[in-house]
Amino acid sequence: MNAASPAPRRARVRAPELIGKGGWLNTGGTQLTLADLRGRIVILDFWTFCCVNCLHVLDELRELEEKHRDTVVIVGVHSPKFVHEAEHQAVVDAVERYEVHHPVLDDPELATWKQYAVRAWPTLVVIDPEGYVVAQHAGEGHAHALAALVEELEAEHTAKGTLRRGDGPYVAPEPEATELRFPGKALLLPTGTFLVSDTTRHALVELAADGETVLRRIGSGERGLLDGPAEHARFSEPQGLALLPDGTVAVADTVNHALRSFDPATGEVGTLAGTGRQWWQGSPTAGPAREVALSSPWDVAWFADRLWIAMAGVHQLWTYDPEAGTVAVAAGTTNEGLVDGPAEEAWFAQPSGLAATADRLWIADSETSAVRWVERDGTGFAVRTAVGTGLFDFGHRDGPAEQALLQHPLGVTALPDGSVAVSDTYNHALRRFDPATGEVSTLATDLREPSDAVLVEGDIVVVESARHRLTRLRLPEEAVRVEAVAHRTQRAATEIAPGTLRLDVVFQAPTGQKLDTRYGPSTRLLVSSTPPELLADGAGTGTELSRDLLLAEGVTEGVLHVSAMAASCDDDPDNPYPACHVHQQDWGVPIRVTETGASRLPLVLAGLDA
Repeated sequence: MNAASPAPRRARVRAPELIGKGGWLNTGGTQLTLADLRGRIVILDFWTFCCVNCLHVLDELRELEEKHRDTVVIVGVHSPKFVHEAEHQAVVDAVERYEVHHPVLDDPELATWKQYAVRAWPTLVVIDPEGYVVAQHAGEGHAHALAALVEELEAEHTAKGTLRRGDGPYVAPEPEATELRFPGKALLLPTGTFLVSDTTRHALVELAADGETVLRRIGSGERGLLDGPAEHARFSEPQGLALLPDGTVAVADTVNHALRSFDPATGEVGTLAGTGRQWWQGSPTAGPAREVALSSPWDVAWFADRLWIAMAGVHQLWTYDPEAGTVAVAAGTTNEGLVDGPAEEAWFAQPSGLAATADRLWIADSETSAVRWVERDGTGFAVRTAVGTGLFDFGHRDGPAEQALLQHPLGVTALPDGSVAVSDTYNHALRRFDPATGEVSTLATDLREPSDAVLVEGDIVVVESARHRLTRLRLPEEAVRVEAVAHRTQRAATEIAPGTLRLDVVFQAPTGQKLDTRYGPSTRLLVSSTPPELLADGAGTGTELSRDLLLAEGVTEGVLHVSAMAASCDDDPDNPYPACHVHQQDWGVPIRVTETGASRLPLVLAGLDA
């Protein structure tokens, strides 16, 4: 009997040449060809830096890259989706930002993408040492299969004598000395200082009120997941920051797939949620916080008595309940797209920025270039869209929200008048959406990849991620609240004498009304300052509209924040149920301490109906 015929071999496909108008990065200036890589196992990683799944693959490849450094050459082929991603400098920045330690071909016109018939981000193509394509994988989660294939190819081509071992073509770029390196998000602490996620250096940095002076670093700077004192703790590309009710800070530790904690008072770092492993379909979506896996948490915000998490890696919003110590999915199906409706049915696309108000949680939904929000809807929550239409509609256009265009925004900031500032990252701009008018406008341009912004007394401080700094801008007048119950204004500093300052809020009930004292005090006064050290005594809440404030020695300027409220009712003895009114005013009073300044600060509370 004849032996069975061997199975027919598939036709071997020669790998097309690697071409890209942008040239090569991480090679020390050498323009590589496939001939230069002959004898090595080559893995082409078709990626674009906006894509969180592509970033997951970068992390998956790190172990393989290190273990097989003498036989495997990984080549990133950067294939842009957004216009901004076709800019060469943006690719240079992204390669450093995400610690890509292999050669990268900048292919802005998708020439190599087309040659390899790639259809999705990310896609991995394996080329054997003889220059033939042997495998192609789309999506993430292929690390185990790649590792097995690499070992098989190593054995096969060692036996054939076609494997060439040795150092690869990677050449590390020269590091640059800056205080921050691709910062992600910022938080204004109660002390008036800034906490910034120094993403590429795997740390947090506390900056003084000037936004420049480094006060301390939190984290060793080495990538890892380690709790403990500030100098020993480790993060992995941290992003979002939010203040919790107990005074600690929640940190979205993105590449660790974890929610961390930082105590500004002690410097201690802990872990609140996550297992350190990435969530996959079929994994639990609720339960004890330390037992449930997360996926690339990108930002956090306190809303509706929970900490909400922008879970960019699975296109969802989750919540963390610090009292119960649990996490749960709050919105999104894991499907990527733009679909509004009940929270459990909504679709997101890499939610990357959060900002909370009393009744809305604003969302920067980056891959749909959209601004969206969550609001209460009966006993649950609903998702709505303010700006944006889908995954592939983007640009820079102001006007009515239904016509306006953004480009991959990463941050949102609630403004005093109810509008929202948008860190329109790939447009290098700060934009504004006003729910009252439905209009989108541009507040500032020439901001290099803004990724977040925080309000500081009439100013907005923007995280310019690709300029490695915080940039302070004057908040435009149209974004400053001016209404009957809460007036905010800007004016020159008032000169105040050192020592004790008498604060008098003068209130006169309108004609025909009187103070309502039926249920206790009818007035309230709240005083605070920036920096908090400006007041040695007198900050806090009370019922009297006059108060002595003690200015601290050595602090020569700052802002007094005064909020006053008074309740009055119609003075009609014959009416058992008179109409009542609330009168409220907020002041931000810039002061400068001088020997010739005033010792009394009178503020008039107008009796406007609320």
